[in-house]
Amino acid sequence: METNIKYANDLIDFLYESPTAFQAVRNIKAALLRKGFKQLHRGESWNLEKGGRYFTTKNASALVAFIVGTGEIEKDGFRIIAAHTDSPALKLKPSPEMLGAGNYLKLNVETYGGPILSTWMDRPLSLAGRVSLMSENPIRPDVRFINIKKPILIIPNLAIHLNRSVNEGKEFNKQKDMLPILRLVEETFDKDGYFKDLIANHLNVEPDKVLDFDLSLYEFEKGSIIGEKNEFISSGRIDDLSMVHAGIDALFNSQTRHSTNVMICFDNEEVGSETKQGAASPFLKDVLKRITWALNSEKDAFFRAKINSFGISADNAHAIHPNLPENYDPVLQPKINMGPVIKINANQKYTTDALSSATFEMLCNKAGVPVQKYVNKSDIAGGSTLGSIASTQLDIRMVDVGNPMLAMHSIRELSGVKDHFYMKQVFEEFYK
Repeated sequence: METNIKYANDLIDFLYESPTAFQAVRNIKAALLRKGFKQLHRGESWNLEKGGRYFTTKNASALVAFIVGTGEIEKDGFRIIAAHTDSPALKLKPSPEMLGAGNYLKLNVETYGGPILSTWMDRPLSLAGRVSLMSENPIRPDVRFINIKKPILIIPNLAIHLNRSVNEGKEFNKQKDMLPILRLVEETFDKDGYFKDLIANHLNVEPDKVLDFDLSLYEFEKGSIIGEKNEFISSGRIDDLSMVHAGIDALFNSQTRHSTNVMICFDNEEVGSETKQGAASPFLKDVLKRITWALNSEKDAFFRAKINSFGISADNAHAIHPNLPENYDPVLQPKINMGPVIKINANQKYTTDALSSATFEMLCNKAGVPVQKYVNKSDIAGGSTLGSIASTQLDIRMVDVGNPMLAMHSIRELSGVKDHFYMKQVFEEFYK
């Protein structure tokens, strides 16, 4: 259990230092460089060597890392793990300053993905993301990354005395109810350009250099291990940075094998993946083609490599809720700390079929890890994830899996300490 807790705390540190996809990829990139991986730039030629360790990024929010196998790429193929770097959030709009009643300065936001809005209320919040600055080349703006790391925002509830029905099911208006307070202002306060000045001050640049930004709010409080027996991980962004963390760590620990081991961290899963850095893009396919062409010049080598490849789409799953078991399938009810979950859907919202499910179950058996299965209750549609979307670009055998968790898409999610270590063990077995 001590090993499990140590590994869970490592995850919590990673989650805290990765409030947005941009920070997550920066942290992964730094770890890859420390482990001897070489960065490849997509606009340059690649010279790859068998046994070499490489990575490349896209949009600073998605990343592919891989270890080139020693075998024949067309015969030994790829072993791919896919996860995503983004999480539901509140994102700032341009020119976000808004003056409200009571001399409050608010910020104008919109929702990214499907957050549970009520969980964002009454919590100290901060800001992080990416800022675009003026440059000499208009095609390539200067880019800076920012994480304020200070609780500067809050979205207060209305007191129950002024809304007696608040506990009877409040519907949140995203434009009205979710605007965070930044500060109090004086009557002579000029709001125009205030936020740009604030950002410029943090970046130590002139305000007129700031052109635009991709900034999101996040809960300032760090995650923690909780429960009387230290069984649970409580934190934001467990979905899906926990799978990113386990996958990257498994890649670090893998030895060079005949197959080429690949870890892909997509962005924008929470909004449908149909972006240049999402699972519906050719990003992963293009990288795999370049690896194949660097090792085998035959025209059909990539198509042969695909046939001999396998992928694990890793995005978290739903654990049975002790207070609401009626929302789940009457038989298949995953439990926290009882092992990874194979996700199945007859309508192919998940890419799992009987063959790929069997492969993952055998991997779990070889790793000595318990395994569970999840199917939506038949009268609840449920969501989709990376596997089926990525399959539209890359038609290889693939399974959708994840660790069981509660409060998915809450600002504070809950998962199991044992499960996180279990998943890393299965990923390591897969890369063998």
